[in-house]
Amino acid sequence: MTAQVSKVLVAWPDPNPLVAGRGIAHLQAAGIDVEVLPSLHPAAVASREWNIGFLSRMVRQRPWIRLKMAASIDGFTALADGSSQWITSESARADGHGWRARASGLMTGVGTVLADDPRLNVRHAPMVRQPWRVVMDSHWRTPPQAALFQSSGAVCLVGLPPEDAAAQLRRAALEAAGAETIALPAGRTAQSRKPAPDLQALIPWLVQKECNELHVEAGATLNGALMDAGLADECLLYIAPKWLGAGQNLAHVLPVQNLDTPAIWRWQAATMVHDNVRLLARRVGADAF
Repeated sequence: MTAQVSKVLVAWPDPNPLVAGRGIAHLQAAGIDVEVLPSLHPAAVASREWNIGFLSRMVRQRPWIRLKMAASIDGFTALADGSSQWITSESARADGHGWRARASGLMTGVGTVLADDPRLNVRHAPMVRQPWRVVMDSHWRTPPQAALFQSSGAVCLVGLPPEDAAAQLRRAALEAAGAETIALPAGRTAQSRKPAPDLQALIPWLVQKECNELHVEAGATLNGALMDAGLADECLLYIAPKWLGAGQNLAHVLPVQNLDTPAIWRWQAATMVHDNVRLLARRVGADAF
């Protein structure tokens, strides 16, 4: 006996203009009843969350950008001397790798590379392919022998046009190590920040690379720049039950002028991960597509 499909429930129509509607049309042509679920149906909501990066790229023409941070109860990501290994528990770090695994690309800044020499890959979750890595490196200071180049997965360095022969040589050495390099003009920065590649100009390249979700694990400078540019869609924050008393902040963002300023973030979820708390916050209106 051959089983036959009589009805298909569609959680979310495909917004890709190259294929939009074709799947439904093929099913209907085969005599199969197709029902598109209401947008607030639980299955539609779940589907949207799992595919939010793809939907973002198709509809907004930009990836869904998530900032992952780990901090103490008093909001510090590291000691004053930069020591940060480890604030959170092993369980929290493994949980974070699950979020890495769902991303197309992982981003960090050169400061994190120089301080921690991270591999920036997925190690605590089964993977068929590794996300490619993006390092924001204004002056091409990433060491060619960095751990990034010792693990599988493509590496891209984004910097400013080399200002002198020494910077050109550093860029060439990184290319020889296997990195793709992109030089972008300097973007608008706050007075407290040094010139850095224009983050807005990076978006079309990410879309061209078919990046659906960009998972960012960086320091306060890059986190703040993404927030101030309105590019951070979501914050994934792990809070450890520790007080540090002093240290490095989560993000260097432009200060608000008064406490009556409307909140531009909303809480999505709070989850216990062993003895740590995982908080998920989303920029208001980021998912309005």
